[in-house]
Amino acid sequence: MALFRSATIPLIFLIAIALLAAFGPLIVPHDPLGQDGNAILQGPGATYWLGTDALGRDVLSRLLAGSTVSVLAAVLSVGVGLVLGVVPGMLSVFLGRRAEWISLRLVDALIMLPFLVFAIAMTAMLGNGLVQAMFAVGILIAPAFYRVSRAAALTVANADYIEAARLNGASTAWVIRRHVLAKVLPVVAVTTASMTGACLSIVASLTFLGIGVVPPDPTWGGELASDLTTLYDRPFGPLAPGLLIVATVWSLNALADALRRRDAQIPEAGQ
Repeated sequence: MALFRSATIPLIFLIAIALLAAFGPLIVPHDPLGQDGNAILQGPGATYWLGTDALGRDVLSRLLAGSTVSVLAAVLSVGVGLVLGVVPGMLSVFLGRRAEWISLRLVDALIMLPFLVFAIAMTAMLGNGLVQAMFAVGILIAPAFYRVSRAAALTVANADYIEAARLNGASTAWVIRRHVLAKVLPVVAVTTASMTGACLSIVASLTFLGIGVVPPDPTWGGELASDLTTLYDRPFGPLAPGLLIVATVWSLNALADALRRRDAQIPEAGQ
């Protein structure tokens, strides 16, 4: 019960962020791309609740509209990392020494790649688009999923019931589906929550630099970059996008911690 209470506030905030990602572009009070030459760098007020930027665009509308891209980009990269990390991580335990050695060497190589340089190289080769950038990020976070899924699978790989199932002719797919997934899914859930927060920070960093999404399309990172260029005239400008990014990442990390503590209290089978 205490663990549930510790995750209540992060869950409520994450639900709100998910609703913003789903409906944010539909509830914007103004056109996020529309420019008002008479309201440049205007402070918060009745018309523009969070003020306007250097081009007279409504900051609140741009943050709401940018929620969809910012959140979906992080989810997309985590999805790529899940597929490229969890499946090979589990299979490496059961497909023999050669497959294990090859997968471990590939993971070691990916770990050595710098995030930003690799993402820039991918977008340079494939075009400056969201899918290209997030696929690059997904590749680079795959080792995290590989490691946790492999470690969880190793804890049951030599269990007596696994050996009995294989001696009775059970296929590797059946063994993983019937016995291994139950052990792997809890740690994957924790990693997914924490890596989503990390990916959201990476998305904000890339869009801050104009990678993945080309201005004037709104994103949280892009809005933060725009506000920093006018920091002298609008010192409070970076506050809203910065707090939105920090609060979302904190909520995801808090949820991951709650899931981790919950898993630590679940007894092993047979205890």
